Amino acid sequence: MSRRTPAFVPRALVAPAALGLAFLVVPLVALVARVQWSTLWQDVTSPAALSALGLSLGTGLVATVLCLLVGVPLALLIARSGARAAAILRAAVTVPLVLPPMVGGIALLFLFGRNGWLGGALDLVGVRLPFTTAAVVLAQAFVALPFLVLALEGALRATGTGYEQAAAALGAGRWTVLRRVTLPLAAPGLVTGTVLCFARAIGEFGATALFAGNAPGVTQTMPLAIYTAFNGAGVSQGTAVALALLLLVTAVLVLVLVRAWRPEAVR
Repeated sequence: MSRRTPAFVPRALVAPAALGLAFLVVPLVALVARVQWSTLWQDVTSPAALSALGLSLGTGLVATVLCLLVGVPLALLIARSGARAAAILRAAVTVPLVLPPMVGGIALLFLFGRNGWLGGALDLVGVRLPFTTAAVVLAQAFVALPFLVLALEGALRATGTGYEQAAAALGAGRWTVLRRVTLPLAAPGLVTGTVLCFARAIGEFGATALFAGNAPGVTQTMPLAIYTAFNGAGVSQGTAVALALLLLVTAVLVLVLVRAWRPEAVR
């Protein structure tokens, strides 16, 4: 039977640690306390709520698939690059994480808007992205992609290249090595990154509001519906609280899934 290593944390730090934990948990408890349980089902299944919920889940799934298509190659490129190139690429991927999402929305608008770099060319062929459902997907992918790339890149770097070199020495081609060695070894990181990417996508607000707008049934996702309700329009506040609870439950489920996939997780 293994014995736990004695801790050397000063006891005086317990009080500020408890205060920090309470600062994070108590607001969520206050949110749950405001849920009207007697009307919860009606609030969650109201037409406006179902529309926002369906749009969030649908666009979140599409954005996650889009992130997988471009994020896996990007993570591979970073993990197998030299130290200096990897540091530059990692910094570029991390920028959307530290930027306010509103800035991301403005940047997407300047790129894909009618007078943007790509928006003008797209407009000539009859394609207009801003304030459409496709814009919701792009905004979600912009803010969620770093979560997938960084999680997978860390897993790829941790597994190293020894097994890949052994497979190549035995005659396996590049695609065979990728499909049968690299990705299976990095599977926990890939699953963790995918789940985090999806969770960030369905919770996205700022970039979506600026780039896609807030049109019910077209671009109004759950976070936008909650914001609209608390400003006195759209769905009722009861529905907004119910949707907020739904997002909270989704976040908890995501954390449980991520924890379950970590090999070192405490059971």
